[in-house]
Parts: sequence; structure tokens; C-alpha cells
Amino acid sequence: MSDHKQQLRDLGLAVVQTEKQAIEALEARINDDFVKACELCLNCRGRIVVTGMGKSGHIGSKLAATLASTGSPAFFVHPGEASHGDLGMITPEDVVIAISNSGETDELLTILPIIKRLGVPMISMTGNPASSLASEAEVNLDISVEKEACPLGLAPTSSTTATLVMGDALAIALLESRGFTADDFARSHPGGRLGRRLLLHVGDIMHKGDELPMVDADTMLDQALLEISRKGLGMTTIVNTDNTVTGVYTDGDLRRSLDQQIDVHQTTIGQVMTREFRSATEDMLAVEALKLMDDYRINALPVLDADNKLVGCLNMHDLLRSGVV
Repeated sequence: MSDHKQQLRDLGLAVVQTEKQAIEALEARINDDFVKACELCLNCRGRIVVTGMGKSGHIGSKLAATLASTGSPAFFVHPGEASHGDLGMITPEDVVIAISNSGETDELLTILPIIKRLGVPMISMTGNPASSLASEAEVNLDISVEKEACPLGLAPTSSTTATLVMGDALAIALLESRGFTADDFARSHPGGRLGRRLLLHVGDIMHKGDELPMVDADTMLDQALLEISRKGLGMTTIVNTDNTVTGVYTDGDLRRSLDQQIDVHQTTIGQVMTREFRSATEDMLAVEALKLMDDYRINALPVLDADNKLVGCLNMHDLLRSGVV
């Protein structure tokens, strides 16, 4: 490796090490102050209002989004805009999280008297516990760092990382305390792939009624193949008169039958069907059905009720179309 390449690698590693140390220093600060900050948020009857300038504002915007998506109603207010009307968005029922590494950001100190006049509890996140902002807050979360990863000590790097991690710790502690579930998360993200993976059930995407491939065990194999072709799911189920599934036959089974030189005109489906097969239920998450297919390397599943009766079928294409894959 050339000296230049090694130098670039060393510089990158130095940043990672510096920021790693900043995160490790936070462990001791998950203390009574952190617990008090959590309690203020949990007892909030309004919303959590996050504010900060510059890079702290970018981190604050992300924190507000994380809180809102994990069960704690929150939004971000730019402190510069707050003093020109946006402060009216804050109500006495809210809690304010004010972020400033120095704790002396002019825009935050300007709106501080109004926040205090409203009687709104304030949580500060600062790198200076003796700062004006920290002194006026109900509780301060210490996000100080020994040094920035920037060799000039100017660009916010380690300090923003520490702020981000402290904010995430707060958000996830609140999530757990509220009993926020994966379904709750999905309901707040219905348009995204993650929401589809968490909300979508097999019953939402499976084929039903006349779309279901099914034959009885006495059906000749060539006729069963026509049923597979007609329904287009790459399989057929074999059912009794009461719709109980006794076996399945797939495209893979057909290849194995041909390898064994089985006469499709002289063999019944019951003679070659797979009796031990995997199945899904209507209330199973679609992502669980996907895992089942992946684990057993199959491309289609019958969907059965509690009495082993056929209620639906789905294949990998259905999962692709629904956005689960």
C-alpha cells in the first residue's frame, strides 16, 4: 500500500477512534438526570418540541423524527424562526428539548424567557453543564466530548455524534417504557417497505376462491399439470371432499417425476404428491411466509385454517408484487 493510501486510512481510523471514545464516555451519563429527562417526556401531555441551531439543529430534527416515529409525538422548531412567530407552536402542555454544544447559543437564549414564562419543562443537551442553557433547564444531559474528531477542533464531529447517540438513547428508552410495538411502528410508516413488511399478512395477498389450484388424489397427473398451468402458481394442492389438504405437487415435484421417467398419463397425483409439506395461515405476517419459503427453498405455499382446510395460496411473485421482498 502506498504512503498516501495508508495516510488516508490512518486519518479515517483516527476519526472512528475519537468518536468511539466520545460514545463510550456517555455510558456514565445514563444516570439520574437521564431518568428524569425520560420521566418529563413520559409525563408530557402535549408534544416534545426539539430545537437547536446549526449542526445541533440537524441532529435535533433527526431526534424529533425518531421520537415521533416511536410513539412520542414530537416536532422540530428552528430557534431563529421561533422568535419570529413559530414559538406560538409551543403550548404549556409540551416539553422542550434544547440542544447546544456550548449552551450559549444566542437564538436559544433569546427564546428561553418565553419558554420559562409558559412554564414549559425544558431538557437541555449541552457540552457545558455550567452554561446558561443548562442552568435554566429542569435537567441537563451532558454531551460533552474530550475533543472533536476534526484535527482543527472546529467542525462539529464527535460532539454531534454524542448528541445523536444520547438522543437515540432517550427515544428508545421512551419507546420501551410506552410498550411501543412493531405494529405501532408499522402504522406510523404505512407507505414504506418497512411498514409493508410489518403490517402485511398472508390473508391480505393470498389467492382465494376460483384462483386456488386443487385436485383430488385420483386425478391423473397430466390433468393435475393442466390445473397447475391454469392457476399459474407453480403448484397444486390435493384435497379431500371436505377441502382438507392431504398433499401438494409443485413444479419441482414435476421435475423429479420426469427424472424418474414416470408416465404422466398413467399415474395419479396421489401416487407422487408430497405428503409432508409446509403451509401458512391467514394471520401469519407475509414476511414470515417469506422466511418459510427461503428456509425450505420453496416458491409457493398453501394457506390452511385450523382444521387443515384450504383457504388460500400464495407464491414468491405475490410477495414481490406486495413489496415485502
